[in-house]
Amino acid sequence: MGKAVDNLLDLADSQDRFDIPFEDLQQIQVEATEERFQERRPAIRLLNRRAEEAGLDVVRSRDDIAPLLFPHTAYKSYPESFLSAGRWDRLCRWLDTVSTHRVPNLDPDSVAGIDEWVEALQPSGLFVSCSSGTTGKSAMLVASQSDLDWIRKDTMAAFTWGSGIAPAQDRVLVSGGGATAVVPRNIATGGAYRDALADPDYEPFRSPMPPVTVGALTAMTVLRQEVAAGTAKPDELRSYEETSAERARLLEQATLDAADYAIAARDRKLHVSGMWSGAYELAKAVRDKGYSGKDFRPENSMYLGGGSKGADLPTDHREFVLETFNVAADHGLYMNYAMQELHTAMPRCREGGRYHVPPWVVPLVLDDTGETVLPCTGEVEGRAAFVDLSIDGRWGGVISGDKISLDFGSCACGRRGPSVRDNVTRYTDIAGDDKIGCAGTVDAYVRGIA
Repeated sequence: MGKAVDNLLDLADSQDRFDIPFEDLQQIQVEATEERFQERRPAIRLLNRRAEEAGLDVVRSRDDIAPLLFPHTAYKSYPESFLSAGRWDRLCRWLDTVSTHRVPNLDPDSVAGIDEWVEALQPSGLFVSCSSGTTGKSAMLVASQSDLDWIRKDTMAAFTWGSGIAPAQDRVLVSGGGATAVVPRNIATGGAYRDALADPDYEPFRSPMPPVTVGALTAMTVLRQEVAAGTAKPDELRSYEETSAERARLLEQATLDAADYAIAARDRKLHVSGMWSGAYELAKAVRDKGYSGKDFRPENSMYLGGGSKGADLPTDHREFVLETFNVAADHGLYMNYAMQELHTAMPRCREGGRYHVPPWVVPLVLDDTGETVLPCTGEVEGRAAFVDLSIDGRWGGVISGDKISLDFGSCACGRRGPSVRDNVTRYTDIAGDDKIGCAGTVDAYVRGIA
């Protein structure tokens, strides 16, 4: 790595990493991005293509960074026929266009499905995680072992900073219901929490929900699209309805089981995790069984994220959840702004309620088309884009599908680094579609190579 990259990544161990003014970071972030660009360009064909199209050989300013970013849709640009037809060799060629490390050309006959394809790549040090793809095709993101090691480290550092809780292996971990995708990224994150927080002498909660693999994720995505388009066959539709009904039943049972588990462990420190919607159902189940905050210890902690879209939740659902488990909003509650395309979390501060951007993540606010960098003064609203300098397995620069308000000044909590307002919105929720200017060109190039 280059000197500027090293200097920024070394700040991961600093307690003051969020208290560095953007004015002091701006130039070194440009220098670090240039170092990463020179390292990655020879290895990542799509990055080289973006640079050629922009006529860029050197990154000298923040404006030079935008043309080099990948739209988040780049990781969904594989033809779905590769999966349905079992063209795993072609899928390898596609993945190779966005990977830092070379992807082996697997024999299609040696792979029975997408899960076997993911597993077959791991001996080569390539770990593919798949997003949920709730609004369409799933993204496939490749990472290296060093990426997974970084994710484990950053996960707990961000949690400790954001929650105020020091890991001591003295907590009982409770899931807010639902199943988590069994992909390398989530395995690394979950393992970090278990190793740092979980009491090894306490039997962990076993959810009745079956694990969700990459194959299950992609199959669900394809079937959802077919159902929405009206092209699903009668037997596929029947299977979809049966599967949906069974998952709903198991989810309800998992919530009840988790409530019983939390109640049984109420005299111990709990750590509750999940989405707000699932946590609300869990809290409601606990209340329905006659228990509330007075029955739980005040040292409990929670890690809660989004997931309320489409859910019928009361306006006070957050307060309801926190009160149920006796968690204080200013101590023990951890929230962050994160995305699958980044390997670094942006923890929410307890005093100002904003998500703080660490120094090794270069924040950019673009116009709605994702083509122009907006001024970096005061609070700026637009399309979120970042360069995560910690990423090894692929290019860390991404144009997201999020609309954010990023303040380049100080937060109410007193930290002087850039921070994101807690009002992040998906462009698909605003306009029903998400159009990034360069997405079509990128998709066409990657498909052409694959």
